[in-house]
Amino acid sequence: MAEDIRDKPVDALTATEARRELRLLAQEIETHDRLYYLAEQPTITDAAYDALRQRNSAIEARFPDAIRKDSPSLRVGAPVAAAQGFRKVRHAKPMLSLGNAFEASDVEEFEARVRRFLGLDADAPLALVAEAKIDGLSLSVRYENRDLVLAATRGDGEEGEDVTANVRTIADVPDRLPDDAPDILEVRGEVYLSRREFQRINQDRAAEAAPLYVNPRNAASGALRQLDAAITASRKLRFFAYSWGEASAPLAETQTAALARLGAFGFVINPLTETVVGAAGALKVYGKVEAARPSLDYDIDGVVYKVDRLDWQERLGQVARAPRWAVAHKFQAEQAETVLLDIDIQVGRTGALTPVARLKPVFVGGVTVANATLHNAYEIERKDIRKGDTVVIQRAGDVIPQVVRPILEKRPADAVAYVFPTRCPVCGSEATRGADADDKVTRCAGGLTCAAQKLERLKHFVSRNAFDIEGLGGKRVEELIERGVVTEPADFFMLERRAAAGALDIETWEGWGRASTTKLFDAIRARRTIGLDRFLYALGIRQVGEATARLLARHYGDLEALERAMAAANDPASEAFADLNAIDGIGVSVAADLTAFFHDPQNQTVLAHLTDILEIEPVAAPVATSSPIAGKSIVFTGTLEGMSRGEAKARAEALGAKVVGSVSKKTDIVVVGVDAGSKAKKAAELELTVWTEAEWLAVAAGDDA
Repeated sequence: MAEDIRDKPVDALTATEARRELRLLAQEIETHDRLYYLAEQPTITDAAYDALRQRNSAIEARFPDAIRKDSPSLRVGAPVAAAQGFRKVRHAKPMLSLGNAFEASDVEEFEARVRRFLGLDADAPLALVAEAKIDGLSLSVRYENRDLVLAATRGDGEEGEDVTANVRTIADVPDRLPDDAPDILEVRGEVYLSRREFQRINQDRAAEAAPLYVNPRNAASGALRQLDAAITASRKLRFFAYSWGEASAPLAETQTAALARLGAFGFVINPLTETVVGAAGALKVYGKVEAARPSLDYDIDGVVYKVDRLDWQERLGQVARAPRWAVAHKFQAEQAETVLLDIDIQVGRTGALTPVARLKPVFVGGVTVANATLHNAYEIERKDIRKGDTVVIQRAGDVIPQVVRPILEKRPADAVAYVFPTRCPVCGSEATRGADADDKVTRCAGGLTCAAQKLERLKHFVSRNAFDIEGLGGKRVEELIERGVVTEPADFFMLERRAAAGALDIETWEGWGRASTTKLFDAIRARRTIGLDRFLYALGIRQVGEATARLLARHYGDLEALERAMAAANDPASEAFADLNAIDGIGVSVAADLTAFFHDPQNQTVLAHLTDILEIEPVAAPVATSSPIAGKSIVFTGTLEGMSRGEAKARAEALGAKVVGSVSKKTDIVVVGVDAGSKAKKAAELELTVWTEAEWLAVAAGDDA
């Protein structure tokens, strides 16, 4: 039948015939693409191949409603999303990052934390899956009705880039899953480039006098983000699958069995994967994998350990953006020797003066390093680091270069101790060390009058995990400030209006142009609505990272309520301050920084200008409305015997409760365990609702039913 259809002129096809032929063409062209780009063994002539694609395009032009998601016109040889780059897509389930372990003791502590959370005895077996950590790019591949429909980069964990057309060229990623796969399945893993292929690509680039890639990871990133998928196909990317996101049906009961199913679906699972018992077994695998590292044809930078039982993974849940049930044990950082030429001081968005070592360039950990952090004045004094020293440097976690120590026997005779500045090198304001013994950072007192702090705060405001405004990189933010166009965050949202009124002509500036300016305005317009958690993080408040911003957003609900609470909490003796301090994960130090920020007149002006032009959406905890504790404030006191305190907290938050650390009139429920002390007494005095542990366990278990 396919032959009869193929012989028909496109104009004579019915809609049904068109859909049938497009399906056959998609399959046939995909086969030839793989033979040509991946196997390098074409079985038809270029002319015959071109005829297939032309036929496909002609049918699609006549029957646009019949265009398939796996259409060849959206695949190899076609630009992705025309000239618009990669569209952003939201992950159905967040792609979490991993906490790191660097020493054997960190791995042992990981096991101990898991046991404490789950309430496991010391002799209860704890199975872990240990697998080599690929040094590549995280990718999520989504299947619906077993057909590949979307591939997206990790991005910020919540939102990534659509690279579907390019991923279709990767041989390790099936276009279709077998019939026993779930209807919906997001398979996650790592895209990487073999060392052999990396060398071939760099040899070709050298022959063309093009800049060489620094390492396979950078080369893989460049290949995956090509606007022409044919270029991606020519780079021979690979993919290891190691987890999953959304799934319409369970894959298995354990990580081990789930990986086996992914392998049966056609994915490649890293052979350096073992199921072991406890930290001792995990560390043995670490030693084997580290020994095998030099002989591998791909880069790895550690070993990942995951709790094997999936029901335990579910119970453990996550903290901030990292799962409690997994950790990445990184390899020891590679070290090298070089000369410290000078020490510069950089001023950050919170006024921190950070010393940076300017080094004689040296190759270490796969990159050439010319700068490294010295952390703070205390570290320089403790290590006695001086200009002119020969120093040992390393890339901590194979990422951040740092100075480990000076080599004293190579110290020049005229080297003198470094004197840390007492004034900001940018604005001249006084710079003092923290009064708290734990705060070793020297800070500029200039605030927003300091040009460096203003620049870094504005860069942070538009950064990826904050407002994430595409097209506003560091250099462009600097230029906007230098030209006097942007002095505070709200100015970013006025750029388009000023350009329309003729007050700005950004597209005539060198390096901008009409297309990039239009794209920038589109990106800014899209960020006029933002969640409260990201908004708070974007403000750059000292000690308020993403996790703390999320805590505050969920506790107070909306910006207006938060601002009222911060105004009242400016008095440390107030009930509002006690309520803020009681939020589990805040504490006195963070509370003090929060109230100071919201009390500052300059910051109040910045907030007023932003709220005039932005829509800041409330952030609610994801809960079932049937939960009897949704929206309630709950305190746990005493020793719980049925579950650990950590698990109780996580379960309460999952049910929509706000877990706080102290009892007040605003507390809704106090759960009393064994040997409860002053909190139970205060709850009785305030006539609050008090639950026994049994009552709490019934609620915690009942919502699972």
